[in-house]
Amino acid sequence: MTALLDPFINEPRIAYFSMEIALANEIPTYSGGLGVLAGDTMRSAADLDLPMVGVTLASRAGYFRQEIVEGRQVERPAFWQPQQWAQRLRAKVALQIDAREVWVGAWLYTVKGHRGGAVPVILLDTDLPENEAEDREITHYLYGGDETYRLKQEMVLGIGGVQMLGALGLAIRKYHLNEGHAALLTLELLRRLAYVPQEAGTAGLRYNVPAVRQRCVFTTHTPVEAGHDQFAYELADRLLGSIVDGATLRKLAGEERLNMTRLALNLSEHVNGVARRHAEVSRRMYPGYEVHAVTNGVHPWSWACDSFRRLYNAHLPRWCHEPELLVRADRIPDEAVRQAHAEAKGALLERIGRRGGPALDATLPLLGFARRMTEYKRADLLFSDLDRLRAIAQRQPFQIVLAGKAHPHDAGGKELIERLHGWARELAGAVPVAFLADYDMELARLLVSGVDVWLNLPLRPLEASGTSGMKAALNGVPSLSVPDGWWLEGWIEGVTGWAVGGGVDADNARDAASLYDKLEQQVLPLYYGDRAGWTAVMKGAITHNASFFNSHRMMRRYVVEAYLR
Repeated sequence: MTALLDPFINEPRIAYFSMEIALANEIPTYSGGLGVLAGDTMRSAADLDLPMVGVTLASRAGYFRQEIVEGRQVERPAFWQPQQWAQRLRAKVALQIDAREVWVGAWLYTVKGHRGGAVPVILLDTDLPENEAEDREITHYLYGGDETYRLKQEMVLGIGGVQMLGALGLAIRKYHLNEGHAALLTLELLRRLAYVPQEAGTAGLRYNVPAVRQRCVFTTHTPVEAGHDQFAYELADRLLGSIVDGATLRKLAGEERLNMTRLALNLSEHVNGVARRHAEVSRRMYPGYEVHAVTNGVHPWSWACDSFRRLYNAHLPRWCHEPELLVRADRIPDEAVRQAHAEAKGALLERIGRRGGPALDATLPLLGFARRMTEYKRADLLFSDLDRLRAIAQRQPFQIVLAGKAHPHDAGGKELIERLHGWARELAGAVPVAFLADYDMELARLLVSGVDVWLNLPLRPLEASGTSGMKAALNGVPSLSVPDGWWLEGWIEGVTGWAVGGGVDADNARDAASLYDKLEQQVLPLYYGDRAGWTAVMKGAITHNASFFNSHRMMRRYVVEAYLR
């Protein structure tokens, strides 16, 4: 136990385990949506004064900083110093990894809420003098290294995390696994709850599976089988040792490979997807399991830009604690909404100019697309027909701003970034296109508030939820998006935005044609021809979407449906 944690020892807590948590823009312990969601979870928990504790890795080398050199992504290190942001805790625990003792230390980062609440986040760190050089780097690189490195990281997160919470004296009511990376915590709980049977003639340990299930909540995020972590048992048996017997592990995690998602499914009482459609997809992927739906949300205060914060403070006091009050945003004067957006757009255009992008016009509509650059996100869909884009822009001018990182090992994502820069050059003089490098939380906040229309074009049904469009809605920016993930629930045609593609099955050509048709025939004519109508759609995004798709509502549902069961 340490004095630093004294304020948090007063009652049992929900332990929220996530491989990445976006704590602050300057702390690169996140790569994208999963980590930002985890950060918003912690921020809402602090605002609502929920008894929680976050557990993640220190990730001293972060993800990476992105530079664009002649249209190509170049990765630069993103090292950070934990001591500048967090406080070293005195507790240490030892894990057996590959029959070797690996020590794990911890840092405390405190997330503070607007109403005096606070949530501790424990950052696990193997960079200790007690460890060999190889082991000191286990918690350095977020999603780095090979399969062996990844499994070692997940051992530190799951097994080491449970041990660390015990060493710190924190009483835990339930464990929330944010994606399968943390699934090994269930094995540590099984080990702790194992008992020697009293019946004569029996041998070996028995595990109290029901007791473990009662204590675990699992949120799955990935609707693609290949996206779920799996490890060869030859590797798992060597690294894990005898934390549980091999027969039990294979029964719980799959006979062929150690499947982290299946392990979490079998040892969690409450399982949920992150949108209604995603829960349906997950039930089809894993028949026989009950998968609920708790649609994601975004933290209201963090993602509202300064001008909209002031707007809501003036017209809807307490909105950041009760974001459901945003349903009354239709009472805000139109001109006040337009002025708040104009300030946000000006800030984004200033940033684009400062980064050497093309000169953009504040009076012209600006389309925004910022996602992880990977194939199924379909950043290239907008550029499927350059001649059609030029023809549309000739009659109704518009501009485009893009951002996003490709994983260092994703050759296809890197190639996509090159192609986007090539298309931008081809469109020069007809459609200004800006690509902003090093997409992070600060840049995301500028983008979701400063564009006029937010694009999201995933290949259905591969978007589990998506949260960028929710952030845009919080700033009065409507979406022009494929009806998948959260947008299936938030989309009201012509009220909160517009849908791209009407069919259930994804088709690139049909979706591209739908995108161009909506842009040419509905979105741009409304922007240019009906100022009041456009403002009504901005307000619709706030009243219908921002009032509901926020992390305060999400956390209240987790408390009622999962934590207190």
